[in-house]
Amino acid sequence: MRKKIVAGNWKMNTTLPQGVELAKEVNDALASRCPACDVVICVPFTHLAPVAGVIDQTKLGLGAENCADHASGAYTGEVSAPMVASTGATYVILGHSERRQYYGETAETLRNKVALALENNLTPIFCIGEVLAEREAGSHFDVVKAQIEEGLFNLSADQFSKIILAYEPVWAIGTGKTATDDQAQEMHAFIRSVIAGKYGQEVADNTSILYGGSCKPSNAKALFAKPDVDGGLIGGASLKADDFMGIVDAWN
Repeated sequence: MRKKIVAGNWKMNTTLPQGVELAKEVNDALASRCPACDVVICVPFTHLAPVAGVIDQTKLGLGAENCADHASGAYTGEVSAPMVASTGATYVILGHSERRQYYGETAETLRNKVALALENNLTPIFCIGEVLAEREAGSHFDVVKAQIEEGLFNLSADQFSKIILAYEPVWAIGTGKTATDDQAQEMHAFIRSVIAGKYGQEVADNTSILYGGSCKPSNAKALFAKPDVDGGLIGGASLKADDFMGIVDAWN
């Protein structure tokens, strides 16, 4: 049975004191719950080690928002997968739409990042998704399929089984357009079929696919009711403990 997961992506938000306080709030909220899903927070690099020291990682997973495509060396300003792992983090977001759009991350770059993450026992949350022009042109399935094939299909079935996927309908984020529950389900089912075509149905059925659109306490339950939506990669709503817990509680 594939895992149900709610993962927060804090992006470039919170100072270190604010981030530690937010992590404590989420940790304390989970202490009084028995969530029906795995819960993860992915925080800025500067926050990783301090946050690791204040949370119970048996109930709250910790991840980074990115890592470098090299293990070490003269790459000023980069943070490697071994560095991330050394903080106590066990997850890393890779290929987020903002990294692809603003920082020009390519399939080759992402293949290297995924390999290094896996080598360092980090679970990649690998993001895929189409922009508005691609959705309107009807090429959204082709775009997402290519992102999966080019970024991940060099992996063995055993390696791929360690990947979590997150579908981001980039066209519905900050555009005023909204992805419906059915549109989310349609794409998630398609993604699962692409995986099955490469690795077989069993691997596909055991792959967690998170929804990375605008998931909030008000719409989480309807989204999570869809058979191929296994949770959410949560942006803005992960910055308030009550909102984040509202999404976690949608699994109960």
